[in-house]
Amino acid sequence: MPQKKVSIIGFGRFGKVLYKLLKDDFDIILYDKKPIKSGVKNLKQVYESNVVFYAIPIEDFEGIITSHKKYFRSEHLLIDVLSVKMHPKKVFEKYLAGTGAKALLTHPMFGPDSVQDSFKNLPLIIDKFTTDKIRYNFWKNYFKKKGLKIIEMSAEQHDKFAAKSQGLTHFIGRLLDDYGFKPTTIDSLGAKTLLKVKDQTCNDTWQLFTNLQHFNPYTKQMRIRLGAAYDRLFNKLLPRQANPDFVTYGIQGGKGSFNEEAVMHYLAHAGAKKYKIKYLYTAENVLRALNAGEIDFGQFAIQNSVGGVVDETVSAMAKYKFKITEQFEIKISHTLMIRPGATFSDITTIMSHPQALAQCKKTLAKKYGKLKQASGHKELIDQAQVARRLSEKRLPKNIAVLGSRILADIYGLKIIEENLQDAKENYTSFMMVERI
Repeated sequence: MPQKKVSIIGFGRFGKVLYKLLKDDFDIILYDKKPIKSGVKNLKQVYESNVVFYAIPIEDFEGIITSHKKYFRSEHLLIDVLSVKMHPKKVFEKYLAGTGAKALLTHPMFGPDSVQDSFKNLPLIIDKFTTDKIRYNFWKNYFKKKGLKIIEMSAEQHDKFAAKSQGLTHFIGRLLDDYGFKPTTIDSLGAKTLLKVKDQTCNDTWQLFTNLQHFNPYTKQMRIRLGAAYDRLFNKLLPRQANPDFVTYGIQGGKGSFNEEAVMHYLAHAGAKKYKIKYLYTAENVLRALNAGEIDFGQFAIQNSVGGVVDETVSAMAKYKFKITEQFEIKISHTLMIRPGATFSDITTIMSHPQALAQCKKTLAKKYGKLKQASGHKELIDQAQVARRLSEKRLPKNIAVLGSRILADIYGLKIIEENLQDAKENYTSFMMVERI
């Protein structure tokens, strides 16, 4: 069936490519949200053509189809050229019902940078969708005559393949750009190829990149698999053990902390013999060291039966990848201590981890309500660090520390009172983790 007139909605980078493909064979009506030379401003004129191409951003597609629905007629064939296919398919299914209009799904697997003087052998994906046989054959043969390589497949098949061939390529190109990958005087052929990938993908708009990642339902899984592959490869470069002579455990707390008590409990049950404990004080330090290959296993507190989740741990867990080896719990008892030479009358502040203070909230309010409560920053968030610095007189004598009783023995602190936890059955859950 001969066609005289076609419309193109969207005259951006690919709209111009589409115009180049069609201009010798059709009268073309151009429409864009921005005023363009020789373009029309009235949508009624656009839909005077029986064939309408949509060369628009993926994220704008549904809004445009919704607002243009009132112009659709039974004689219309609507052709999208979006880089995803399941999204326009769903949009057409939703808004073409009752209009009689038909739709053809296409994806030209080339862009402005790929088209030079010819369209020969450039791939074009097409899905017949709701197109009638006559018009489908017309456009398939037309594209063939223009030199395009026609590949017929369903929208779902396309998006599965495109998540790898296009989504992955664009992701890596943007990754190289963010990394700052630039040419050098000794570039290999492989390096030059990567530079071409970077330049070509980054020449497309950021909008296209984000749309490819968000509107293809298979790209999220692609990114997850890519991240997992990176982790596996990265970990292969790390030593199998931080030190071949022993297994290194990094813990959230310092010497005398509940984390130390927990790791000793774990090691006893595991029957471990050759090991070393690294005191890293915070969950973030633990996970950073784990990912850097400085420790073999990491341990941190995750939740308390009274105080709830450990916020510091949750924040750190969101930043790093790891594998949970085991989760276990121990009973926790809190003791109030002061440094040697100080008296209780000197004390104005109780300093400890926020979780320790939370577990003793009611008791402290009842017995020591006049004293301020405080938590340190970074490593000083750990009560064992507070105890050590008190013993070294690196913290003022007006500070009392709330923590494990063993801190008094290790650092020569004076005990004021024991068993200050609100609940008699006070348990904290710990995680032992390793690299993925």
